[in-house]
Amino acid sequence: MRTGISIVVSPADRGRLQALVKDRNTPQKHAWRAKIVLLTAEGVGTIEIMRRTGKSKTCVWRWQERFMEEGFDGLLRDKTRPSRIAPLGAAVVERVVALTLTSPPTETTHWTGAMMAKATGISVSAVQRIWRAHGLQPHRVRQFKLSNDPDFVDKLRDVVGLYVDPPAHAIVLSVDEKSQIQALDRTQPGLPMKKGRAGTMTHDYKRHGTTTLFAALDVLEGTVIGRNMQRHRHQEFIRFLNTIEAQVPAGKLIHVILDNYAAHKHPKVRQWLDRHQRFIFHFVPTSCS
Repeated sequence: MRTGISIVVSPADRGRLQALVKDRNTPQKHAWRAKIVLLTAEGVGTIEIMRRTGKSKTCVWRWQERFMEEGFDGLLRDKTRPSRIAPLGAAVVERVVALTLTSPPTETTHWTGAMMAKATGISVSAVQRIWRAHGLQPHRVRQFKLSNDPDFVDKLRDVVGLYVDPPAHAIVLSVDEKSQIQALDRTQPGLPMKKGRAGTMTHDYKRHGTTTLFAALDVLEGTVIGRNMQRHRHQEFIRFLNTIEAQVPAGKLIHVILDNYAAHKHPKVRQWLDRHQRFIFHFVPTSCS
C-alpha cells in the first residue's frame, strides 16, 4: 500500500483549484490535475479518483506528488522531456547551409526541402528548421536594377520634389503607355446575372488585334486622362499630348513626368514642345520606375 501521501490544501489554494476546474477556458490537462488534488484533499481513494477523472494510477500518483513538492504552480507546468531523436551535429548543419548557398545539381531553379533532405540524408522538417534558424529562403529571389544615369541624383530630386510638393498654379501629370493590350471578345453574347443564376459567357473568344493605352495621372486630383491608339510611336504620343492640351484649363503650367522611351525624345516631339511652352518634361533616371 502506498504511503507518504498527505495533501493539505489551504483556503487560498482551494479557491484557485476550484476556479481552475470551473473555468471553461482552462486547458483540460490543468482542469483534471486540479480535480485530482481536490479529490485527494477530500479523502477520496485512488481507485475512485481514477474512476472520476479517467486517469491511470501512476498519473494520479504523479500529480499528487507534484502538488506536494511544488504547490499550485507545479500543476500548470510540464517538465521538459528529452527528445527521442538525437540532435543533428554541427557538421550536418554546416553542410546543409553550404549546399543551400550553391546551385542545385539538377535542372531546377532552387533547392527544395525534399531535394536537400535527399542530398544530406536528413528529414525535410530538419532541413526546414535549419533554414529557418539561419534565415535562408531558397525559394525567394529579390530582383534589383541599378541605374547608371550620371544625373541620377538631380533627376531624382526633381521628380520626387514634384510629387511631394507640386508647384502652385500648375498641374503635375504622370504619363505612361501600356502597349500590346489584347482586344478580346466572346464568340457569343452571354446572359446577364439574375436571382438564382450567375452571369454566363462562352469559354472561347475571338481577337480584335491589339491596342495601346496612353494615360496621364493627375497626382494631386487623382484623375486620369486616357486614350487608346493602335500604335505606340511618336505620332501617337503627340496626338495624346494634344488631348492633354485640350483638357487642361488654359493658363496652367503642365509638368509631365515620364520615362526615357525613345518616342518621348523624338525630334518632332521636341519641336511640339517648342510650340507649347507651358509643357515641361521631367524624365526619370534611366533604368528607374
